Amino acid sequence: MVGNALIAEIPNAVLALPEEEGFEQFEPAEGIAYVGVTGLPDNRVQVSITGTDALPEVQVRTEAGNLVLSVVPGIARGDDADETIEDETIDIVVTGEQETGYRVPNTSVGTRTDTPILDIPASVQVVPRQVIEDQGATDLSEVLRNVSGVVTGRSPRNIFSGFTIRGFDSGNTFLRNGIADNNAGQLGVDLFNIERVEVIRRPASVLYGQLAPGGAINLVTKRPLPFPFYAVEGAYSSFNTYQGALDFSGPFNESGSLLYRLNASASGSDTFVDEIDIDRYLIAPVLTWQISEDTSLTLEAEYLDAQYPNDRGRPAEGTVLPNPNGDIPRDRFLGEPSFDRNNRRTLRVGYDLEHRFSEDWQLRNVFRFFWTESNQDDASGLALLDDFRTLQRDVVILTRPGFQNDYEVTAEVTGNFNTGSIAHQLLIGADFASDFSSTKLQFREIGNIDIFDPVYNQPLGAVTSTIEDKFETESFGVYLQDQISFSDNLILVLGGRFDLVSETFEDLIADTTDFQQNEAFSPAVGLVYQPTNNLSLYGRFSRSFQQVTGTGFDNQLFEPQRGTLYEVGLKSEFLDGRLFGNLALYNITQSNVLTPDPRDPDFSIQTGKQRSRGVELDLAGEILPGWNIIASYAYTDARVTEDNEIPEGN
Repeated sequence: MVGNALIAEIPNAVLALPEEEGFEQFEPAEGIAYVGVTGLPDNRVQVSITGTDALPEVQVRTEAGNLVLSVVPGIARGDDADETIEDETIDIVVTGEQETGYRVPNTSVGTRTDTPILDIPASVQVVPRQVIEDQGATDLSEVLRNVSGVVTGRSPRNIFSGFTIRGFDSGNTFLRNGIADNNAGQLGVDLFNIERVEVIRRPASVLYGQLAPGGAINLVTKRPLPFPFYAVEGAYSSFNTYQGALDFSGPFNESGSLLYRLNASASGSDTFVDEIDIDRYLIAPVLTWQISEDTSLTLEAEYLDAQYPNDRGRPAEGTVLPNPNGDIPRDRFLGEPSFDRNNRRTLRVGYDLEHRFSEDWQLRNVFRFFWTESNQDDASGLALLDDFRTLQRDVVILTRPGFQNDYEVTAEVTGNFNTGSIAHQLLIGADFASDFSSTKLQFREIGNIDIFDPVYNQPLGAVTSTIEDKFETESFGVYLQDQISFSDNLILVLGGRFDLVSETFEDLIADTTDFQQNEAFSPAVGLVYQPTNNLSLYGRFSRSFQQVTGTGFDNQLFEPQRGTLYEVGLKSEFLDGRLFGNLALYNITQSNVLTPDPRDPDFSIQTGKQRSRGVELDLAGEILPGWNIIASYAYTDARVTEDNEIPEGN
């Protein structure tokens, strides 16, 4: 404040006009002499307001995601003060990305609606872009180190991404912008196009269909910005590791109704392992059209070319176990450099349509098409012989590139209404997915390899077997969820989903076709109680399912695997909301697990059970100005409780 002038700086904001132009207006209203808005370096915006006779009064509020400064002239108050204030109020609207640091207060991954994390009866953790950049992460496994209960057993040199959540393998099932994406794990994840990573740790089939009982990982991609933004980065390090990326965004027209964003990157490395080199190329354009005040359409595409070797690893004897011949060098490659590769090209295209019927009801419709072409030949080790240095191998050769097509469509309606004094947020939706893949390959003989003195480029031997097949999956699901607020501090979440899944497998060599169809209902109930505004206590019960293909000894189709969760926990905000903590205790059981049939070990029977229980603690936020922290702890006790092959308690 200087005399009658009020000067405010807004951090982490960018002026849509060039900094040298800015904006200013003299005498915009009675009692206000001057209003000026100027862009400053380091992503700051300065707002200057000068009163004619006195210092203006200013209030700040948020409205529709924007920052609104309400300015009232500093004038004497008479009998008509309220009317004068209403007439003379000036609103300055600042639109931009909210800076959250390490603390993200809201997410949609737990409920498919934008909900404060304190109001979600489940364990949800969000790793925002700020953490990814501060950490300098280049691989998804580095990002998920920050999330309790999530581990990976796969090397960053592996093209596939796979994680264990609360003791259960998540497989290739991910979410992408809140929609099931069963293909993300097949290609790894390129972080250059990721805005944040969200992890929901519970059986989530009630909202997303087939998922492992431990939970799911949601990848939120970057969306267009309403102001010009340009960023270019590059890095080079040991083993000829390089990466470069560009991120451009802004409006296409003066009205700002048409926005774009373009992310592109190239990265690669020779790696510390002999004969293993990696190259990845990505381009991801996005276009958002604000068709009207209530309707928006986002068109999104992503093309990824990933060229990887098959990272074979090394036998246990000579690494973690003793080997009479000594230790195997850590840079040793035990495949075939000439062809042992896993190269994949993928294309994603789709749209996201949102329409608001009224203040309380809105529609979302999402369509996504996924195409991939794979060229994967590999020479894999079978067994280490008794001399502890000779590794038996075989070879798999694709006689033509494998390909996969996937279509996904989702439509859902969200509405808010009251029944008396009880508030409801209702979600009704349906989704359909179709996946088709085709493979043709040969198994061939190849010579053994000496793990201590390898000889590469050995000739291929006879063809031992051939596989040619087609695989098609179709799934349809309908889901319903109601977030019921009995009061400001008591919320009940009820949900249910019905799924119909069918699979068709064609063996083109044997000229046989197998068909299987399964149905499943997945319920969920959660309760949140908030004794204070910054503390939540919650409990949850939910179930999940995953289809199991095949038949048993009696030729009966297998039933889906089922996961069941019981969980309690508490969430709290500290330091005026800057720091957030989550403590969870859970018990998950998985039933209908395949295990060898005692009547004939060549068949399986669904009597296996597995159980995981544990405790998780997460902290994220700002403890002092400029001092951010993210910390997690997990204790996971995952065991086999029933099995005909694996010892109980393993």
